[in-house]
Amino acid sequence: MTIKHVQAKTILRKRKKIDSWFISHYNMNLYRGCTHNCVYCDGRLEGYYVDGEFGEDVVVKINAIDILKKELDPKRKRVPFKKSFFMIGGGVGDSYQPVEKKYKLTKKTLELFYKHKHPISILTKSTLVNRDIDVIKQVNDQSRSIISFSFSSVDDKISNIFEPGVPPPSQRLKSLSMFKKNNIACGMFLLPVIPFITDKSFYIEESFKKAQDLGLDFIIFGGMTLMDGRQKEYFLKKIKEFYPELLPKYNMIYKDDKWGSPTDDYIDLIHSNLYKLSKKYKVPLRIPPYLYRDILNENDLVIVILEQIDYLLKLKNIKSYYGYAAYSISKINEPLSEMKKDLPKIKGINREIEKIILEILDTGKSEYHEKLLFGR
Repeated sequence: MTIKHVQAKTILRKRKKIDSWFISHYNMNLYRGCTHNCVYCDGRLEGYYVDGEFGEDVVVKINAIDILKKELDPKRKRVPFKKSFFMIGGGVGDSYQPVEKKYKLTKKTLELFYKHKHPISILTKSTLVNRDIDVIKQVNDQSRSIISFSFSSVDDKISNIFEPGVPPPSQRLKSLSMFKKNNIACGMFLLPVIPFITDKSFYIEESFKKAQDLGLDFIIFGGMTLMDGRQKEYFLKKIKEFYPELLPKYNMIYKDDKWGSPTDDYIDLIHSNLYKLSKKYKVPLRIPPYLYRDILNENDLVIVILEQIDYLLKLKNIKSYYGYAAYSISKINEPLSEMKKDLPKIKGINREIEKIILEILDTGKSEYHEKLLFGR
């Protein structure tokens, strides 16, 4: 492994609108590159400009804490931070990968968020996060913490092939159990499921069983993207080594999509069983509103709930305009409560959606949303 130090100019990255997956306006990469070396990781993509050999070399933003101190200092900030979770974890490097043992950038970041009273959401594959339970509990007691682990399945043998540099799923589940026992909200990112391997009904249902047994607050599900170039070449090399009979199937479902997404037929097939399992095991498929309704401003709360409704309807193959309405609202700066009479003028808002928005503004929730989310 080669470690390179760099001087970062910025750490926090602000999204154009709130992310309804993570309930976050802000995320960060404290490291670039990742020695977890997951076979399917899209961090290998040429477009991410990760230096060196992905899976072996890591760039450490050695001045990250000094930069964050300045970025989080309210005296230096003209516009206040939008209320949401700060996402600790990124697409090009797990914040709890092995180099964190030495540099402790993630731990120091958590201490800064505690100092400034910001809620945090952590996504990792590493049980090294256990080390920081004390400060995570402090943040949770003060403003709120969410801990999530990502899995391709809960099968240790399969993980050993596709996630060689991380603790096996059985250990990750033990960590989730520990955090839940400390009254910290926890979720499972079943992402990505690996086509023809961990997307089988047995493996997905086993994940739901484990999530239910642990009392997890949510499961977030995602398919695997496979982009032409380094990512696809590396992944298919491993498939050829361990599952050579599956190579023709991958060529059938990954066909020149610019985002590397599989075919619609494949996606529909996977999603057809997902909603049923969520209802059966009573585990929501998005972060539930009881974890964020007291944190977000009213416009962001409406956006998140509408986008979640949109996702849940599409899982059931029901056409939806909720996502478009949420996008339109994200372009509005005025509080929705001050323009209730003008809601029908906003693109994408019909009478049905207007009624739900008014309900959210009045009560902080939508009965229709919670019916879909909790399978009631």
